[in-house]
Amino acid sequence: MNTYKRHRFPPDIISYAVWLYYRFNVSHRDIEDLFAERGITVSHESIRLWCIKFGAQYARRLQRRHRGYGDTFYTDEVFVKINGKQHYLWRAVDQDGEVVDVFLQSRRDGAAAKRFFKRLLKSHSGEPRKIVTDKLRSYGVAHRELIPECIHETSRYANNRVERSHENTRVRERGMRKFKSTVQAQRFLGIYVSVSNLFNLGRHLVSADHYRNLRRSAFTEWNRAVA
Repeated sequence: MNTYKRHRFPPDIISYAVWLYYRFNVSHRDIEDLFAERGITVSHESIRLWCIKFGAQYARRLQRRHRGYGDTFYTDEVFVKINGKQHYLWRAVDQDGEVVDVFLQSRRDGAAAKRFFKRLLKSHSGEPRKIVTDKLRSYGVAHRELIPECIHETSRYANNRVERSHENTRVRERGMRKFKSTVQAQRFLGIYVSVSNLFNLGRHLVSADHYRNLRRSAFTEWNRAVA
């Protein structure tokens, strides 16, 4: 079945708009202007609908092709206000900085921690060797009941890797003038994480030539996902 059937614009334009939105801190109106400068007339509302529909499809394809995560998970949660109500954004990254999962919940008790850990186990297709968390007791509950054989570290500063990972989400949240609903936030973050992981190339850790090769591979994988 043709993914782009009954769409007036060609696949290259649609996929490029979606890539711009999830790769950079730009709005739908910004992308509309970028296209207009190149002589392409498309409304920001069309771009918004593309990002919702095709972004989810691309993310699922990227996730299916993902090569897997490391054996150490760093987990943390931050406050997110949506429509005046406080929620908690749970996040886990592996030792390479790739985001394993993000999950928005209304609580951060033991039940919420167990729901999050179950998602992680499903994403990882197995039990990690080690998890690193802060001293929130909810993590201890989930660890004891779900993965008691896994090493659980709670030492000070050990969790900095995942705490830094929240920064990019905060930037996007401000750019979007906050999330409008839990459904919208979870949908956006799920797609955003998949695209970010693909282009998480560790530029500061490799030579310029190696980085360019990695970037070419990332674009090849992206082109497969949007085909």
